[in-house]
Amino acid sequence: MKRPEPVQVIKQRRDAALTALVSGVPYMQYLGVRFDRRGDELTAILPFDDKLIGNPMLPALHGGVTAAFLEVTAVVTLSWSYLWEDIESGALEFDGDAPQLPRLPKTVDFSVDYLRSGLPRDGYARATINRAGRRYASVHVEGWQDNRARLFAQATGHFVMPGRR
Repeated sequence: MKRPEPVQVIKQRRDAALTALVSGVPYMQYLGVRFDRRGDELTAILPFDDKLIGNPMLPALHGGVTAAFLEVTAVVTLSWSYLWEDIESGALEFDGDAPQLPRLPKTVDFSVDYLRSGLPRDGYARATINRAGRRYASVHVEGWQDNRARLFAQATGHFVMPGRR
């Protein structure tokens, strides 16, 4: 019987996979988006920065920033789910400088509902995968700031899944 891996090794592999996913999208780095991981659940974090303001009179987050934040949350969550078994088994290696991750899902459409102005503070988002097949996926994303029950935006997107190697 094979001995289970130490939990630290598994956590390091998960963290390396998540870092590789996030670093693969330069716009996420520009926005400062990062992810908090608890087991297989991801929460995206958009740290507030003055450059994210679209209307300085209110002030309010730019709608494009809000949409991009929700979309990258959907793509990373979908990729995370898609890669989970390979991450857990150790089939994906992240030792080198440029790990070879499979391609990201491609957005077919993405519809955002702006529920209230995004305030000049940190934003959070979580995605729920409604359907994920071999070729197609549907994802719902909710974004909030101070109170999870008071969403400032939500979105639904459809994606073409990358082919398996």
